[in-house]
Amino acid sequence: MTIADAPTLDDIRAAARRIEGAVLRTPMLKSRTLSEIVGAEVWLKFENLQFTAAYKERGALNKLLQLTDDERRRGVVAASAGNHAQAVAYHGRRLGIPVTIVMPVSTPTMKVTQTEGHGARVILHGERVDDAFAKAREIEAAEGLVFVHAFDDPKIIAGQGTLALEMLEDAPNLDTLVVPIGGGGLISGISIGAKALKPGIEIIGVEAELYPSMKNVVQGGNGRIGGDTLAEGIAVKEPGKLTRAIIGELVDDIRLVAEKDMEHAVALLVGVEKSVVEGAGAAGLAAILAESERYRGRTVGTVLCGGNIDTHLLANVLVRELVRCGRIARLNVAIHDRPGALAAVTAIFRECGVNILEVDHHRIFTLLPAKDTMIEIQCEARDAKAIERLIAALEAAHFTVERAALD
Repeated sequence: MTIADAPTLDDIRAAARRIEGAVLRTPMLKSRTLSEIVGAEVWLKFENLQFTAAYKERGALNKLLQLTDDERRRGVVAASAGNHAQAVAYHGRRLGIPVTIVMPVSTPTMKVTQTEGHGARVILHGERVDDAFAKAREIEAAEGLVFVHAFDDPKIIAGQGTLALEMLEDAPNLDTLVVPIGGGGLISGISIGAKALKPGIEIIGVEAELYPSMKNVVQGGNGRIGGDTLAEGIAVKEPGKLTRAIIGELVDDIRLVAEKDMEHAVALLVGVEKSVVEGAGAAGLAAILAESERYRGRTVGTVLCGGNIDTHLLANVLVRELVRCGRIARLNVAIHDRPGALAAVTAIFRECGVNILEVDHHRIFTLLPAKDTMIEIQCEARDAKAIERLIAALEAAHFTVERAALD
Protein backbone atom coordinates (compact mmCIF):
# COMPACT_ATOMS: atom_id res chain seq x y z
CA MET A 1 0.00 0.00 0.00
CA THR A 2 1.02 3.60 -0.62
CA ILE A 3 0.11 7.03 0.68
CA ALA A 4 -2.65 7.09 -1.95
CA ASP A 5 -4.47 4.41 0.07
CA ALA A 6 -4.50 6.54 3.21
CA PRO A 7 -7.80 7.79 4.64
CA THR A 8 -8.65 11.47 4.35
CA LEU A 9 -9.92 14.03 6.85
CA ASP A 10 -13.42 13.34 5.50
CA ASP A 11 -12.94 9.62 6.24
CA ILE A 12 -11.91 10.49 9.81
CA ARG A 13 -14.92 12.77 10.26
CA ALA A 14 -17.18 10.01 8.94
CA ALA A 15 -15.59 7.58 11.38
CA ALA A 16 -16.25 10.02 14.24
CA ARG A 17 -19.95 10.14 13.34
CA ARG A 18 -20.04 6.37 12.95
CA ILE A 19 -18.60 5.53 16.39
CA GLU A 20 -20.21 8.39 18.30
CA GLY A 21 -21.99 7.17 21.42
CA ALA A 22 -20.41 3.70 21.32
CA VAL A 23 -16.87 4.87 22.14
CA LEU A 24 -16.19 7.22 25.02
CA ARG A 25 -15.21 10.79 24.20
CA THR A 26 -12.40 10.78 26.71
CA PRO A 27 -11.23 13.83 28.68
CA MET A 28 -8.49 16.04 27.26
CA LEU A 29 -7.05 17.87 30.25
CA LYS A 30 -4.19 20.23 30.95
CA SER A 31 -1.89 18.93 33.69
CA ARG A 32 -0.81 21.81 35.89
CA THR A 33 1.88 19.78 37.66
CA LEU A 34 3.37 18.21 34.53
CA SER A 35 3.31 21.60 32.82
CA GLU A 36 5.39 23.03 35.66
CA ILE A 37 7.84 20.10 35.51
CA VAL A 38 8.36 20.39 31.74
CA GLY A 39 8.12 24.17 31.43
CA ALA A 40 5.42 23.80 28.80
CA GLU A 41 1.64 23.59 28.59
CA VAL A 42 1.08 19.82 28.74
CA TRP A 43 -2.27 18.31 27.72
CA LEU A 44 -3.21 14.66 28.25
CA LYS A 45 -5.81 12.65 26.32
CA PHE A 46 -7.07 9.95 28.71
CA GLU A 47 -7.74 7.01 26.36
CA ASN A 48 -7.01 4.66 29.25
CA LEU A 49 -10.56 5.46 30.37
CA GLN A 50 -12.18 3.62 27.44
CA PHE A 51 -14.21 0.55 28.44
CA THR A 52 -11.42 -1.79 27.29
CA ALA A 53 -8.87 0.74 28.64
CA ALA A 54 -7.34 1.60 25.25
CA TYR A 55 -7.83 3.71 22.12
CA LYS A 56 -8.03 0.58 19.94
CA GLU A 57 -11.82 0.59 20.22
CA ARG A 58 -12.01 3.52 17.80
CA GLY A 59 -10.43 1.78 14.82
CA ALA A 60 -11.90 -1.63 15.58
CA LEU A 61 -15.46 -0.31 15.77
CA ASN A 62 -15.06 1.81 12.63
CA LYS A 63 -13.95 -1.31 10.76
CA LEU A 64 -16.70 -3.57 12.14
CA LEU A 65 -19.45 -1.08 11.37
CA GLN A 66 -18.50 -1.10 7.69
CA LEU A 67 -18.75 -4.86 7.22
CA THR A 68 -21.47 -6.13 4.90
CA ASP A 69 -24.31 -8.22 6.30
CA ASP A 70 -22.67 -11.32 4.83
CA GLU A 71 -19.30 -10.48 6.40
CA ARG A 72 -20.96 -9.91 9.80
CA ARG A 73 -22.64 -13.28 9.56
CA ARG A 74 -19.37 -15.06 8.72
CA GLY A 75 -17.42 -13.32 11.47
CA VAL A 76 -13.99 -11.81 11.90
CA VAL A 77 -10.55 -12.93 12.99
CA ALA A 78 -7.68 -10.89 14.44
CA ALA A 79 -4.22 -11.48 15.86
CA SER A 80 -3.24 -9.63 19.01
CA ALA A 81 -1.71 -10.11 22.44
CA GLY A 82 -3.63 -7.29 24.06
CA ASN A 83 -5.65 -4.17 23.42
CA HIS A 84 -6.67 -4.81 19.80
CA ALA A 85 -7.94 -8.26 20.79
CA GLN A 86 -10.17 -6.84 23.51
CA ALA A 87 -11.45 -4.03 21.30
CA VAL A 88 -12.49 -6.37 18.47
CA ALA A 89 -13.98 -8.90 20.91
CA TYR A 90 -15.96 -6.31 22.86
CA HIS A 91 -17.49 -4.49 19.90
CA GLY A 92 -17.95 -7.72 17.98
CA ARG A 93 -20.14 -9.03 20.78
CA ARG A 94 -22.07 -5.74 20.91
CA LEU A 95 -22.79 -5.98 17.20
CA GLY A 96 -23.54 -9.71 17.18
CA ILE A 97 -20.47 -10.54 15.08
CA PRO A 98 -18.63 -13.83 15.80
CA VAL A 99 -15.03 -13.05 16.77
CA THR A 100 -11.95 -15.26 16.71
CA ILE A 101 -8.73 -13.97 18.24
CA VAL A 102 -5.36 -15.66 17.83
CA MET A 103 -2.94 -14.86 20.66
CA PRO A 104 0.63 -16.03 21.32
CA VAL A 105 0.91 -18.77 23.94
CA SER A 106 2.96 -16.37 26.05
CA THR A 107 0.04 -13.93 26.42
CA PRO A 108 -0.67 -13.24 30.12
CA THR A 109 -3.62 -15.24 31.42
CA MET A 110 -5.38 -12.04 32.45
CA LYS A 111 -5.51 -10.78 28.85
CA VAL A 112 -6.68 -14.14 27.54
CA THR A 113 -9.42 -14.25 30.16
CA GLN A 114 -10.53 -10.68 29.44
CA THR A 115 -10.75 -11.39 25.71
CA GLU A 116 -12.73 -14.57 26.28
CA GLY A 117 -14.92 -12.62 28.68
CA HIS A 118 -16.03 -10.46 25.76
CA GLY A 119 -17.32 -13.59 24.02
CA ALA A 120 -14.46 -14.23 21.61
CA ARG A 121 -13.11 -17.60 20.60
CA VAL A 122 -9.45 -17.44 21.62
CA ILE A 123 -6.81 -19.62 19.97
CA LEU A 124 -3.32 -19.68 21.48
CA HIS A 125 -0.64 -20.20 18.86
CA GLY A 126 3.10 -19.52 18.56
CA GLU A 127 5.56 -17.67 20.71
CA ARG A 128 5.25 -14.26 19.09
CA VAL A 129 2.55 -12.02 17.64
CA ASP A 130 4.04 -12.72 14.19
CA ASP A 131 3.21 -16.42 14.67
CA ALA A 132 -0.32 -15.58 15.78
CA PHE A 133 -0.70 -13.28 12.78
CA ALA A 134 0.24 -16.07 10.36
CA LYS A 135 -2.21 -18.46 12.06
CA ALA A 136 -5.00 -15.88 11.90
CA ARG A 137 -4.44 -15.55 8.16
CA GLU A 138 -4.72 -19.32 7.82
CA ILE A 139 -8.02 -19.29 9.72
CA GLU A 140 -9.24 -16.38 7.57
CA ALA A 141 -8.72 -18.44 4.43
CA ALA A 142 -9.95 -21.75 5.85
CA GLU A 143 -13.14 -20.43 7.48
CA GLY A 144 -13.98 -17.49 5.23
CA LEU A 145 -13.63 -14.92 8.01
CA VAL A 146 -12.79 -11.22 7.63
CA PHE A 147 -9.33 -10.31 8.92
CA VAL A 148 -9.22 -7.21 11.13
CA HIS A 149 -5.69 -5.85 11.06
CA ALA A 150 -4.42 -4.11 14.18
CA PHE A 151 -3.00 -1.10 12.32
CA ASP A 152 -2.37 -1.47 8.58
CA ASP A 153 -5.92 -0.79 7.35
CA PRO A 154 -7.38 2.55 6.16
CA LYS A 155 -10.58 2.02 8.18
CA ILE A 156 -8.62 1.24 11.35
CA ILE A 157 -6.42 4.30 10.78
CA ALA A 158 -9.46 6.54 10.18
CA GLY A 159 -10.96 5.38 13.46
CA GLN A 160 -7.78 6.18 15.37
CA GLY A 161 -7.68 9.55 13.65
CA THR A 162 -10.83 10.62 15.49
CA LEU A 163 -8.51 11.35 18.41
CA ALA A 164 -7.02 14.29 16.49
CA LEU A 165 -10.46 15.85 16.04
CA GLU A 166 -11.20 15.65 19.76
CA MET A 167 -7.77 16.79 20.90
CA LEU A 168 -7.75 19.90 18.70
CA GLU A 169 -11.36 20.71 19.53
CA ASP A 170 -10.61 20.62 23.27
CA ALA A 171 -7.16 22.25 23.02
CA PRO A 172 -7.06 24.30 19.79
CA ASN A 173 -3.77 25.99 20.70
CA LEU A 174 -1.76 22.78 20.56
CA ASP A 175 1.39 23.25 18.47
CA THR A 176 2.96 19.81 19.12
CA LEU A 177 1.60 16.28 19.41
CA VAL A 178 3.74 13.47 20.85
CA VAL A 179 2.35 10.06 19.94
CA PRO A 180 3.52 6.48 20.66
CA ILE A 181 4.33 4.26 17.66
CA GLY A 182 3.92 0.50 17.48
CA GLY A 183 2.62 -0.63 14.11
CA GLY A 184 1.84 3.00 13.34
CA GLY A 185 -1.98 3.07 13.14
CA LEU A 186 -2.49 5.58 15.94
CA ILE A 187 0.05 8.16 14.82
CA SER A 188 -0.99 7.74 11.18
CA GLY A 189 -4.61 8.60 11.93
CA ILE A 190 -3.70 11.45 14.26
CA SER A 191 -1.20 12.88 11.75
CA ILE A 192 -3.71 12.89 8.91
CA GLY A 193 -6.38 14.58 11.00
CA ALA A 194 -4.11 17.05 12.80
CA LYS A 195 -2.12 18.15 9.74
CA ALA A 196 -5.34 18.67 7.74
CA LEU A 197 -6.86 20.81 10.49
CA LYS A 198 -3.65 22.61 11.50
CA PRO A 199 -0.89 22.24 8.86
CA GLY A 200 1.80 23.85 11.03
CA ILE A 201 1.42 21.47 13.96
CA GLU A 202 4.48 19.33 14.75
CA ILE A 203 3.99 15.57 15.10
CA ILE A 204 6.60 13.64 17.09
CA GLY A 205 6.49 9.85 17.16
CA VAL A 206 7.86 7.83 20.07
CA GLU A 207 9.13 4.24 20.04
CA ALA A 208 10.59 2.12 22.81
CA GLU A 209 14.38 2.17 22.63
CA LEU A 210 14.39 -1.63 22.28
CA TYR A 211 11.98 -1.56 19.31
CA PRO A 212 13.02 1.20 16.86
CA SER A 213 11.21 -0.55 13.98
CA MET A 214 9.51 2.46 12.40
CA LYS A 215 12.51 4.73 12.92
CA ASN A 216 14.64 2.17 11.09
CA VAL A 217 12.43 2.04 8.00
CA VAL A 218 11.41 5.70 7.86
CA GLN A 219 14.65 7.41 8.89
CA GLY A 220 17.10 4.81 7.68
CA GLY A 221 18.27 3.66 11.08
CA ASN A 222 19.69 0.26 11.91
CA GLY A 223 18.92 -0.01 15.61
CA ARG A 224 18.72 -3.51 17.09
CA ILE A 225 15.20 -4.77 17.70
CA GLY A 226 14.20 -7.02 20.58
CA GLY A 227 14.18 -7.48 24.33
CA ASP A 228 11.80 -7.24 27.26
CA THR A 229 10.14 -3.85 27.36
CA LEU A 230 7.60 -2.27 29.67
CA ALA A 231 5.90 -1.00 26.51
CA GLU A 232 4.86 -4.35 25.05
CA GLY A 233 1.93 -2.60 23.33
CA ILE A 234 4.34 -0.86 20.94
CA ALA A 235 6.95 -3.66 20.75
CA VAL A 236 6.41 -4.29 17.03
CA LYS A 237 9.16 -5.81 14.92
CA GLU A 238 7.58 -5.18 11.51
CA PRO A 239 5.61 -1.92 11.16
CA GLY A 240 2.81 -1.52 8.65
CA LYS A 241 3.31 -0.82 4.95
CA LEU A 242 0.60 1.85 4.75
CA THR A 243 1.49 3.34 8.10
CA ARG A 244 5.16 3.73 7.21
CA ALA A 245 4.16 5.63 4.06
CA ILE A 246 1.91 7.98 6.05
CA ILE A 247 4.50 8.49 8.79
CA GLY A 248 7.23 9.17 6.26
CA GLU A 249 5.04 11.87 4.73
CA LEU A 250 3.51 13.53 7.79
CA VAL A 251 5.49 12.81 10.97
CA ASP A 252 8.23 15.36 11.71
CA ASP A 253 10.49 13.18 13.85
CA ILE A 254 10.68 9.86 15.69
CA ARG A 255 12.29 9.71 19.11
CA LEU A 256 13.32 6.68 21.17
CA VAL A 257 12.56 6.41 24.87
CA ALA A 258 14.46 4.37 27.46
CA GLU A 259 12.87 1.83 29.79
CA LYS A 260 13.65 3.84 32.94
CA ASP A 261 11.96 6.90 31.42
CA MET A 262 8.78 4.94 30.72
CA GLU A 263 8.83 3.56 34.25
CA HIS A 264 9.18 7.12 35.55
CA ALA A 265 6.25 8.31 33.41
CA VAL A 266 3.98 5.45 34.55
CA ALA A 267 4.80 6.18 38.20
CA LEU A 268 4.37 9.93 37.77
CA LEU A 269 0.93 9.48 36.20
CA VAL A 270 -0.16 7.41 39.20
CA GLY A 271 1.26 9.93 41.64
CA VAL A 272 0.29 13.17 39.89
CA GLU A 273 -2.79 12.35 37.80
CA LYS A 274 -4.03 9.40 39.91
CA SER A 275 -4.32 7.48 36.65
CA VAL A 276 -3.10 3.96 35.77
CA VAL A 277 -1.38 3.85 32.37
CA GLU A 278 0.54 0.99 30.74
CA GLY A 279 4.09 1.39 29.48
CA ALA A 280 3.12 1.98 25.84
CA GLY A 281 0.44 4.41 26.94
CA ALA A 282 2.97 6.48 28.88
CA ALA A 283 5.64 6.50 26.15
CA GLY A 284 4.63 9.93 24.83
CA LEU A 285 4.83 11.56 28.24
CA ALA A 286 8.11 9.71 28.91
CA ALA A 287 9.62 11.30 25.81
CA ILE A 288 8.40 14.76 26.83
CA LEU A 289 9.88 14.41 30.30
CA ALA A 290 13.18 12.95 29.04
CA GLU A 291 13.70 15.81 26.57
CA SER A 292 11.84 18.59 28.33
CA GLU A 293 14.07 21.29 26.82
CA ARG A 294 12.74 20.35 23.38
CA TYR A 295 9.19 21.24 24.42
CA ARG A 296 9.83 24.18 26.75
CA GLY A 297 7.45 27.06 26.12
CA ARG A 298 5.25 25.03 23.77
CA THR A 299 1.69 23.73 23.96
CA VAL A 300 2.07 19.98 23.68
CA GLY A 301 -0.44 17.13 23.77
CA THR A 302 0.02 13.41 24.14
CA VAL A 303 -2.26 10.37 24.23
CA LEU A 304 -2.36 8.09 27.27
CA CYS A 305 -3.32 5.37 24.85
CA GLY A 306 -3.81 2.42 27.20
CA GLY A 307 -4.17 1.39 30.81
CA ASN A 308 -3.87 -2.39 30.67
CA ILE A 309 -0.89 -3.10 32.91
CA ASP A 310 -0.48 -6.15 35.12
CA THR A 311 -0.98 -5.14 38.76
CA HIS A 312 2.18 -6.93 39.93
CA LEU A 313 4.21 -5.18 37.24
CA LEU A 314 2.70 -1.84 38.23
CA ALA A 315 3.66 -2.48 41.84
CA ASN A 316 7.25 -3.18 40.78
CA VAL A 317 7.36 0.02 38.73
CA LEU A 318 6.07 2.12 41.63
CA VAL A 319 8.58 0.66 44.10
CA ARG A 320 11.46 1.07 41.65
CA GLU A 321 10.47 4.73 41.27
CA LEU A 322 10.71 5.14 45.05
CA VAL A 323 14.22 3.69 44.82
CA ARG A 324 15.19 6.07 42.01
CA CYS A 325 13.94 9.12 43.87
CA GLY A 326 15.84 8.02 46.98
CA ARG A 327 12.96 7.17 49.31
CA ILE A 328 13.69 3.44 49.39
CA ALA A 329 17.24 2.13 49.71
CA ARG A 330 19.11 -1.12 50.22
CA LEU A 331 22.12 -0.71 52.46
CA ASN A 332 24.85 -3.24 53.09
CA VAL A 333 26.25 -2.61 56.58
CA ALA A 334 29.33 -4.48 57.84
CA ILE A 335 29.22 -5.22 61.60
CA HIS A 336 30.93 -7.43 64.18
CA ASP A 337 28.88 -10.62 64.62
CA ARG A 338 28.23 -10.35 68.34
CA PRO A 339 25.26 -9.62 70.64
CA GLY A 340 24.03 -6.02 70.51
CA ALA A 341 25.65 -5.11 67.18
CA LEU A 342 22.39 -5.19 65.23
CA ALA A 343 20.64 -3.25 68.00
CA ALA A 344 23.24 -0.51 67.68
CA VAL A 345 22.54 -0.25 63.96
CA THR A 346 18.76 -0.21 64.33
CA ALA A 347 19.03 2.48 67.02
CA ILE A 348 20.65 4.77 64.45
CA PHE A 349 17.80 4.04 62.02
CA ARG A 350 15.34 5.06 64.72
CA GLU A 351 17.20 8.26 65.51
CA CYS A 352 17.21 9.21 61.82
CA GLY A 353 13.51 8.43 61.39
CA VAL A 354 14.09 5.76 58.73
CA ASN A 355 11.83 2.70 58.66
CA ILE A 356 13.37 -0.78 58.21
CA LEU A 357 11.46 -2.94 55.69
CA GLU A 358 13.62 -6.08 55.57
CA VAL A 359 16.82 -7.35 57.22
CA ASP A 360 19.02 -10.19 55.98
CA HIS A 361 22.33 -11.48 57.41
CA HIS A 362 25.15 -12.63 55.09
CA ARG A 363 27.74 -14.64 57.01
CA ILE A 364 28.94 -17.15 54.39
CA PHE A 365 29.05 -15.47 50.99
CA THR A 366 31.11 -12.46 51.99
CA LEU A 367 34.73 -11.33 51.91
CA LEU A 368 34.50 -10.05 55.47
CA PRO A 369 36.47 -11.74 58.29
CA ALA A 370 34.77 -14.81 59.80
CA LYS A 371 33.87 -12.90 62.96
CA ASP A 372 32.05 -10.21 60.98
CA THR A 373 28.77 -10.26 59.09
CA MET A 374 27.12 -8.21 56.35
CA ILE A 375 23.61 -7.02 57.09
CA GLU A 376 21.48 -6.18 54.08
CA ILE A 377 18.80 -3.70 55.12
CA GLN A 378 15.98 -2.44 52.93
CA CYS A 379 14.58 0.77 54.31
CA GLU A 380 12.16 3.59 53.54
CA ALA A 381 12.31 7.27 54.42
CA ARG A 382 10.29 10.42 53.97
CA ASP A 383 12.75 11.77 51.40
CA ALA A 384 16.18 11.17 49.89
CA LYS A 385 17.91 13.51 52.36
CA ALA A 386 16.82 11.31 55.28
CA ILE A 387 18.60 8.32 53.72
CA GLU A 388 21.70 10.44 53.19
CA ARG A 389 21.63 11.55 56.84
CA LEU A 390 21.26 7.90 57.90
CA ILE A 391 24.31 6.79 55.92
CA ALA A 392 26.35 9.66 57.37
CA ALA A 393 25.26 8.69 60.91
CA LEU A 394 26.16 5.03 60.37
CA GLU A 395 29.59 5.94 59.03
CA ALA A 396 30.11 8.36 61.92
CA ALA A 397 29.49 5.38 64.22
CA HIS A 398 32.32 3.55 62.36
CA PHE A 399 30.09 1.19 60.35
CA THR A 400 31.06 0.48 56.74
CA VAL A 401 28.07 1.16 54.46
CA GLU A 402 27.50 0.40 50.78
CA ARG A 403 24.34 1.53 48.99
CA ALA A 404 22.95 -0.68 46.22
CA ALA A 405 22.19 1.06 42.92
CA LEU A 406 19.15 0.32 40.73
CA ASP A 407 20.56 1.48 37.39
